[in-house]
Amino acid sequence: MQKLTYSTSINASDIKVYKAMLGLDSIKTYEEWTAPFNPTSTYEGKWDKGSKIYFLGFGEDGKKGGMVSEIAENIPAKHVSIRHYGILNGDQEITEGPEVEKWAGGHENYTFEEKNGITTVTVHVDVIDEYLDFFNNTYPKALEKLKEICEK
Repeated sequence: MQKLTYSTSINASDIKVYKAMLGLDSIKTYEEWTAPFNPTSTYEGKWDKGSKIYFLGFGEDGKKGGMVSEIAENIPAKHVSIRHYGILNGDQEITEGPEVEKWAGGHENYTFEEKNGITTVTVHVDVIDEYLDFFNNTYPKALEKLKEICEK
């Protein structure tokens, strides 16, 4: 896995950006900014430290799929760390085997730093080689969407 870094500056408070990113006031803000990854992107679960959370989407066949993850850390408006440890195939959790081993232990880490009303969001994400181009093309679009949501 490679660790990739993305960043954007948003003209909004750190708490506003944090809440919009996680969909805390409305899951719609999460679904909007993550739509570049998958137009049906959503999540099920809680953002509390230690909680299991599913990051989901639906394939063209209508089948649910995604990541089985744990919130490794959540310091409101400062830092969120997500540890991925499985995949969801329909309603089946898969936590071992060759498909999972590629991702197992990978993290997504988000930091929020506000200075003079501008919040810088920095993302550090572990990515397997076959998804490098996808992430490099998609993350900037997703962060641009988050910026648009927060600056409304």
